[in-house]
Amino acid sequence: MQKLKQANLYRSESISISGKLVERYNKCLLKLGFTETKLDKFSIDGIGWSPEIAEEKREVFYLNNGEANTHAIIITPKQKGLPVYNPFHSFDAALMKEVFKKHEKTINDITRDSAICIEFDQKIDVFYEPLDVLRYKDIVIKFHLIDNLDKAKKEQLKLVEVFNYEDNFIDEEIHQQLLSSAKKYGDLRERNLNIEEITFTSDSFYTKAFGGVYLLRDLATPILIFEKEETYKEAIKDTTYDVLMYHISHSEMIDKLVSYNVIEFDLEDETTKKRYSRIQKFIFSFYLKETSHPIKEILQDGILFKSYLNKIDISSRKKVMSVERFIEKQKVSKRLQPKEVIEEEIYIALHKPHSSLKPNHQDLIWSLLIDVVPKDVLFLYWYDKEQFYEIYKTLENSTQEWVIETILSRF
Repeated sequence: MQKLKQANLYRSESISISGKLVERYNKCLLKLGFTETKLDKFSIDGIGWSPEIAEEKREVFYLNNGEANTHAIIITPKQKGLPVYNPFHSFDAALMKEVFKKHEKTINDITRDSAICIEFDQKIDVFYEPLDVLRYKDIVIKFHLIDNLDKAKKEQLKLVEVFNYEDNFIDEEIHQQLLSSAKKYGDLRERNLNIEEITFTSDSFYTKAFGGVYLLRDLATPILIFEKEETYKEAIKDTTYDVLMYHISHSEMIDKLVSYNVIEFDLEDETTKKRYSRIQKFIFSFYLKETSHPIKEILQDGILFKSYLNKIDISSRKKVMSVERFIEKQKVSKRLQPKEVIEEEIYIALHKPHSSLKPNHQDLIWSLLIDVVPKDVLFLYWYDKEQFYEIYKTLENSTQEWVIETILSRF
C-alpha cells in the first residue's frame, strides 16, 4: 500500500489525532457504550472512524451498536467535508454534510475543548430479519456532548442566578461552587452548546447490514438486491412486502433494471470513452502470465498490447476483444444482440446509471454496478475505496503501477 500512500490515494484526507484529542475521543467511545482505544495516535475520517482503531479492536464497524444503531464522533471542525472511507450506509456522507451545514458554528465552538457524539436514530433498536431494511425512512440525528457539557452549562447558569439573588453574593459556599464549575468547565454562560436534532429522510440507499443490501425505492415496485446469498434465500421466504428481490449475481437483475430505467446501455457511446479502455485493459491484465515486459508497458503500448493479445489462448482473446468482435459481426447480422457475443463481465460493466436519475441515485447505481463487476479501477476507487484497496493488494507490482497512473491521470 506504500505506493498508494506516496500517490496520495490511500486515505490521504484523514486527520491525525493525538494528545488531548485522544482523551476526548475515548470519552466519546465510553459515552456511546464502547471501550477506549489504547492507541496514543491514530487517524479519523469525516465520520470519526479510524482504520487503526478498527484494526486494534478487530472490528471494522466498531462505532456500531449492532447493525441498526450507527454513530459518529466529531472531534474537530476539520472533519467538515472529509470523505467517509468505510461507510455503513451509502448516505453516511450526506448525513455528515447535513450536520455541518446546520451546526458548523456550534461545532466550532464546542470542539474548542470538547467533542460531540452523534447517534443516527432510525427508530429501529434491533434488526431481526432482512426486510427490516424497508423500515428505514426518517433518520433522526441526535447529539450528545462529552462531560455532559450542556447540562453543566445549565447548572452553572442556575448557580449564577442563585449568586445574584439578594445577598447570596457574600455566601462563600456559592463562591466555591462557582469557582469549581469554572475551573472544571470554564465560563459556559455565553457558550452555544445547544445542538438541535436533525431529521434526514432517506430514499434509495445501500447498507452493509445483513451482509450488504441495496434498496431501490421510487420504482413501480421497490427492488432489494442482496450481496449475501444466505440473506437473499432468507428474504425471499418473507411475503409480507410487495418487493422484487435479487441476489447480486443474478443476470436477470440487469435486464430488470434496464426495463425500470434505472440503468442503460449504449455501446456506441461507451466504446468512444476511456472507461471502456480501462475495463478492457484491466481484464486483459489477468490473462498476462510470465511476460517479458512489465504489464504496465503492455497495457500502455499499442504494439505490445497487440503482441501479447496474440500470445494468449484463443478463448481468452475472444473475451478480451468481445466488443470489437460484436461490432464486426453486427455489420453482417443486425439482429445480433450484444450479450450474445460480448463477454458478460464487459457487457455488464458497460452499463451506466440512467440519465434521468438524480445525482445521488446515479452515485448509488454506480456503486451497484461496480459491486457487480469491479473491473473499472477508476470508478472502483471513486465508489468503493475499501474494495479497491483489497483488490489492489492482490495485483502484481507492475499492474499496481498502471492502476495508480490510470487514477492519477483523472486528477
